Amino acid sequence: MVAVWRIANYHRAEAPVTEPITKFGGQPTWLEQPQWPLSAAWGTPMRFLCQIVLEPELVGDGPGRLAYVFVTHGDHGRDVEEFDPDVIFPDGGENAVIVQPGAFAGPTSSLTSGPTLYHKDGSPAEYTVDLVRGEDPDPMSSDAYLALPSEQQDRYFQAVDHDKIGGTTLLINNHDWPAGGPWRPLLRLATNWTPFYLNLGAAPVAFAFLSTDGREGCLLVQDS
Repeated sequence: MVAVWRIANYHRAEAPVTEPITKFGGQPTWLEQPQWPLSAAWGTPMRFLCQIVLEPELVGDGPGRLAYVFVTHGDHGRDVEEFDPDVIFPDGGENAVIVQPGAFAGPTSSLTSGPTLYHKDGSPAEYTVDLVRGEDPDPMSSDAYLALPSEQQDRYFQAVDHDKIGGTTLLINNHDWPAGGPWRPLLRLATNWTPFYLNLGAAPVAFAFLSTDGREGCLLVQDS
């Protein structure tokens, strides 16, 4: 079994959240000097999605304490025409997972604040979350999953198909796994079902990963 923290509830922040806690939107709480990632295509700051507290079960003896997730994303009302298809790829230069303490290898700016999440009406979005500690089933390859009887497939899928931190990631196509690694799951987020607005495709699920030494991360998006 694999440790997981399921996202049970979102709570809209009444004031800016400046503590180093897990949250979505608002502005990052940098532990070290800001490392705001820049879009490879646009050269502009990416949009801040979330910061995640790295529990010891996620990083082991690694130095990381917070992971920051960013995506290239247009402003309100321009998100469709400015959609960059490379945002779905872990090596496309249009998303980033930054771990602090630590250094990010890609292009960054020293901005302390920048583009952040918004709601469908364009208003700023910032949310804390209730996390419920639990366990996911052990990971299996897509081939092993597809070889299961349909009822066992359904049970396994239902067990891992929730928004969460850590846990088990099921990617139906093994070719979608990020290069490098090895990687451990950091975040699973079905972005069409969050209280904030995020255009990453028609029916996207975002998966963030953390290296086993806890020093770097990456993100991919699967869109059915």
